[in-house]
Amino acid sequence: MAGATDTLKIYERLKAANLDDKAANEIVEVFNDVVEDRLATKRDLKELEDSLRRDLRELELRLTLKLGALIALAVGIVTTLLKLR
Repeated sequence: MAGATDTLKIYERLKAANLDDKAANEIVEVFNDVVEDRLATKRDLKELEDSLRRDLRELELRLTLKLGALIALAVGIVTTLLKLR
């Protein structure tokens, strides 16, 4: 998103509002710095999505393994109880 900001247009509007060249340029630079620091780009969002997908796959695997262990434990308990009868 930061790359999509038309800083030239902002500069031209500031100049049209009778700001001197130095002031208009400085305002555009400050604006650009703020935008770059605060807004996520499409690339940032894609990286976040990829990271979340990896985390979810890892969590799913861990939960599957734990569920398998719980099922095995339950089968072992039931088998032991049936043998005690």
